[in-house]
Amino acid sequence: MAHNRLVPLIVAVALFMENMDATVIATSLPAIAADIGTDPLTLKLAVTSYLLSLAVFIPASGWTADRFGARTVFRAAIAIFVLGSIGCALASSLTDFVIARIMQGMGGAMMTPVGRLVLVRTIDRRALVDAMALVTIPALVGPVIGPPVGGFITTYASWHWIFLINVPIGLIGIVLVTRFIEDIRAEEPERFDFTGMVLAGTGVAGLAFGLSVAGLDLLPWPAVAGLVAVGAISMTAYVRRARRVDSPVLDLSLLRLPTMRASLIGGSMFRLGIGALPFLVPVLLQLVFGLDPFESGLVTFSSALGALTMKTLAARILKRFGFKPVLVANALASAVFIVGCALFVPGTPYAVIFAILLIGGFFRSLQFTSINTLAYAEVEPARMSRATTLTSVAQQLAISAGVAVGALVVDLTLALRGGGAVTASDFQPAFLVVGLISAASALVFAQLPKDAGAELANRTPVATEGSDQRMG
Repeated sequence: MAHNRLVPLIVAVALFMENMDATVIATSLPAIAADIGTDPLTLKLAVTSYLLSLAVFIPASGWTADRFGARTVFRAAIAIFVLGSIGCALASSLTDFVIARIMQGMGGAMMTPVGRLVLVRTIDRRALVDAMALVTIPALVGPVIGPPVGGFITTYASWHWIFLINVPIGLIGIVLVTRFIEDIRAEEPERFDFTGMVLAGTGVAGLAFGLSVAGLDLLPWPAVAGLVAVGAISMTAYVRRARRVDSPVLDLSLLRLPTMRASLIGGSMFRLGIGALPFLVPVLLQLVFGLDPFESGLVTFSSALGALTMKTLAARILKRFGFKPVLVANALASAVFIVGCALFVPGTPYAVIFAILLIGGFFRSLQFTSINTLAYAEVEPARMSRATTLTSVAQQLAISAGVAVGALVVDLTLALRGGGAVTASDFQPAFLVVGLISAASALVFAQLPKDAGAELANRTPVATEGSDQRMG
């Protein structure tokens, strides 16, 4: 259908709005804090409350889409996100602002998994790589351009516009979703596992929130350790329960599928390394190079340009080489460019920094597109909503862990050196560690069958028709 070409674009715009909002307020915290009568450090609660809300509500997204219809839920998610944005702009106290950010997180939690569900259920499997390439871009571009956009708007207009700009985008999105997205739902929705939702939500929230704040000096270490411990205990209890219920909110049995297992485990290792970059590079450029947030954002935007370039090539590369060789080689290539960031020292030409971030952005975007698409290669239609929920949770946890690992290595390096002013050498071990973690994901992808995802890549499977049945 002609309008199917619009579906990835509609989903991508909604995801861009959500991904950018996670980081856009970072540079605006002092201005917002001054206006609502609190201090910037306390206002970081607004950043973490958004992440917490996101983590809590993702596990419910798949069942909700099956029960009420993907179009209805996606449209409602955008509406809730827009209402939260208006609430942020109108906030006159810290409490108001945090509540509005939690509301935004609720909307955002539904947007990503349900947006992916819309794609895998409406786009022909052979066109899925192109569609995934388009919706992968917001996750890479949003966190990179969020801080400079926030800084620009706050400097030249007012911080309120950071949130108010979501209103027209959201309203247009609701109209387009209503017109062009089919309201696909499960014929017989499963029973909702409320206990499982509480355990999974607490587990994901404890782990994601605890790891997100671990390196940001927002909470004392015992509190961070407590959050992670509660998350780990809840997740362990959930895993035990999931084996006994018919319709778990996070269906771990999907890990029996080789392509889903590689996508989740290898993808999480890769994302853990990549998740540290939007944190490490801007901090390095600001603390060591002396750039302001807007200037550092303009430099890091080069990685977004690399991601945009890849969009037109992903399907052709996968058709030519297949998922397995691309994932293995590309994990190693991406890791080289992560480790390359360790070369950034005062005096490094900006052209070199720009080139490393630009080319690295290309490889990272190709890897994300491949991982995100491959996850659905062997999932039957009835379990697609469970698959999109599970992949979204894994991504949230991996990116949170990436920030924690990057920040922790910088802190340890600084402590071993005896403290003092932060220098470029304090960041080098962090880039090396997260680069090696990303590179290690190649070992997981190397276990894939040769013809993994052949149908999705528009390739003729190397095996016989038995592999065709596995793909379907």
